[in-house]
Parts: sequence; structure tokens; C-alpha cells
Amino acid sequence: MFPNARTACYVAVHHESDPAMLRPLSARRAQPPAGALVDFAAPFADLGALRMRTFVPPALPAGAPLVVVLHGCTQTAAGYDHAAGWSRLAAAHGFALLFPEQVRANNANLCFNWFEPGDARRGSGEAASIAAATAAMVVRHRLDAARVFVTGLSAGGAMSNVMLAAYPDVFAGGAIMAGLPFGVARSVQEALGAMRSPPALPAAALGDRVRAASSYSGPWPRVSVWHGGADRTVVPANGGAVAAQWADVHGATADGAGRWRNAAGVTVVELTEIAGMSHGAPIDSRTGCVPAPFMLDVGIDASAHAAAFWGIAPAVAVARAPLRRSTAAPRRRELADVIAGALRAAGL
Repeated sequence: MFPNARTACYVAVHHESDPAMLRPLSARRAQPPAGALVDFAAPFADLGALRMRTFVPPALPAGAPLVVVLHGCTQTAAGYDHAAGWSRLAAAHGFALLFPEQVRANNANLCFNWFEPGDARRGSGEAASIAAATAAMVVRHRLDAARVFVTGLSAGGAMSNVMLAAYPDVFAGGAIMAGLPFGVARSVQEALGAMRSPPALPAAALGDRVRAASSYSGPWPRVSVWHGGADRTVVPANGGAVAAQWADVHGATADGAGRWRNAAGVTVVELTEIAGMSHGAPIDSRTGCVPAPFMLDVGIDASAHAAAFWGIAPAVAVARAPLRRSTAAPRRRELADVIAGALRAAGL
């Protein structure tokens, strides 16, 4: 699951921010304490029977943003946060985090059930739990309801797309890591098929599935899409299909550089495909992220870039550098193969 060290990763991520805001993140920035996530104690309608964990920086002012983070299969909320660095970013830039966490009673491999009709629509199952907890977080911590975002990896990325489609009135933006388009599967078998080869649907048909998921008519969430060019678990065509789906919803026009702009010239969808990267989320250990299965140290902190794309953190420059070899590559590859088999058996 780790890219070959000789495969070069040449990728540029563009953000329309003040150039003065371009600066590298430092691992020495404000760090949350170990075990920073706590269970969410406020009442909410938990129709999907999920566990909810949170991180709220000390003395967070009223009106701060909220990011909802969805882990991938076999992962936990704390493990994903440790690797992807979301609580570090929240402490540094002043926003709250909600981590819905899957339980084995719902899915033996801890995958969010993005392909189950009862969990992947507005007002039902896991999607309803995530939306209800999000609303409760906003009220409990006096957060800005207009600046709520969602991100996730793999099954969590697909579930993030469910939330964007089913609750576009709740989320101002999203970041989908190695995920799939909304509405392409209604069973484990269909999910496995979409992972290997997304349905050959025109962008308008994909966009129609989002438009039919709620009565909302816009403005629509801004979406950042990330995918490995060598992903054999969720093939890269899925990333392109996710971008096409949301570009159609926005009525946006491609600029030829992996971005789609609306009529006002604002980038509302971006797609970053990282050459040579396999299935996982891009991280950069130099910024405090931690390599782990499906958390791939390719020198790009996708969490930081997502926060910048949404406008809740400064933009970050990307160094053009080859992928680095993991010092534990053989053992990690063996473990990754085992986990990949579990993913396929569970639907992602």
C-alpha cells in the first residue's frame, strides 16, 4: 500500500489566497495533549448508533468553525486524528472537531455504511446521526453554523460525500480522500463494483443524484477531491467522477488545472491526483502527521490543504519532491494487504 520510492510525485495544489498567507506548517506549533479526543456528551438523535468524539481547543471563541472528520475502514477516530493531524490544525487555527466513529455492531470492519440505503440518505441511519451530532456541536459550543465542513478517507470519504449530498444545507464544504461519487451503490456488491470501476454515467446524471438527495437548491458546498494515481482499492476514476459530480451541481467550468470555477470565478471544486500514490490519505510527516496504514507520507499535508481551501487556515505551499520510502516498508505492505482484503470484504 506504500508507493515505490522511485515513483516521483509531482503535484501542485492551487488556492486563491493572499500570497502572504503561504507559509509552511511547523510541527512545533500548538499541539493538543495526548488523548485529546473526548466523548460527546450532549444529547442528539443517534439513529445510526455511532460513537461521537470531539476536540475543542481551550478558550475557543464563539463563532468558530467546525470540521467533521470521518475515518476509514479498520481505523478509529483517535488513530485517524493522530495520523492526519486534525486536532493539531484545530489547536493552531481555532476551530472545533467532531469525529463520528463507527462501531463493530454496525460494521465488523468499522466501515461507515455509505452504500446502505438506510444509512446513506437524509433523515435515516448513520447519515442522520452525523447530522444530528453536528447540529448539537454547533449549539453546545456556539460555533458558526455557516462554517461547517466534512472530510473523510475511503469509506469515510464516500460517507463525507453522502453528507454533502444529503445535507448541503449543513455543510459549507468538504474534502473527499480516496472516496466515491454519491449514489453509485446500494449494496456491498454494487460498492465493490464501483470501487473497481465507477458507473459510466455522464456528469449531469451524477449531479442529478445529488440534486435528488434533498430539497435544497444552493448555494452548494465547495469540494476538494484527493486521490492516489496508483490506487487499486478505489480506482482513480472515482476521484474524477466525484469532481465531475460536484462541478455539474455547481454548473462550474473547468480551468484545465484541476479546478472548476463558478460564474463568479470562484473555485468551487478542485481535484488533486497524486502520481504513484496508492490507497490512502496524503500526509506530510514534516508537519507533525504520522505515517500509518492508509496514511501515506508523500510530503503533502492534505488536511492542511483542505482547511486552507475552506478558508479556515492559511494556505500552504507544496514542495515538488519524490515520494519517500518508509523505513518499515515490508512489514507495512504485509499489514496493508491484510487490511485491503478486509476492506473488500466489507464493501470498502
